[in-house]
Amino acid sequence: MRLFAAVLPPEGVVRDLAVEVGRLRKLPGADGMRWTGRAGWHFTLAFYGEVDEELVPELTDRLARAASRTEPFGLALRGGGQFGRGRALWAGAEGDLRTMRLLAERSEAAARKAGVAMEDHRRYKAHLTVARSRESVDVRPYVDALHGFRSRTWTVDELVLVRSRLPRSGVPGEQPRYEAVARRALGAAG
Repeated sequence: MRLFAAVLPPEGVVRDLAVEVGRLRKLPGADGMRWTGRAGWHFTLAFYGEVDEELVPELTDRLARAASRTEPFGLALRGGGQFGRGRALWAGAEGDLRTMRLLAERSEAAARKAGVAMEDHRRYKAHLTVARSRESVDVRPYVDALHGFRSRTWTVDELVLVRSRLPRSGVPGEQPRYEAVARRALGAAG
């Protein structure tokens, strides 16, 4: 199973972002980008890649412990940026990013303890990918347009283990499919 741990924004925030992405898609050159669908809008905390099914129960248990040790926190979408010389365009975050980073570190540690082979650790950068490109693209107009964007603040109160299924049809524009495998409440109530 191809898995990752994530924070999912609530529907109201997704609607706000959809309006903003609609504006971005009207900018010159937007048709050359691959825009992620609403179902793919999430903050990846830790990417696990292909995980053997027999490791999933242990991973889920360890993620539950990580979630229970992390208090709920406030978060909002704010601004944007890019990775890889325009290969990825993203919306940023503001709020309690320290706690979000801690949750990401705990999600990564949970996987290692569960026996999931993890790639080298990278410093966590909270971002929600809205578009990708196969080639380097000048995304400055998109980043500039995102500069003033800010969603409402919400309380992150759960950690979600997500399964992703990559497109196989070869149909242009087909999106990955995402399915929540487990949801674990943050804080002592978890």
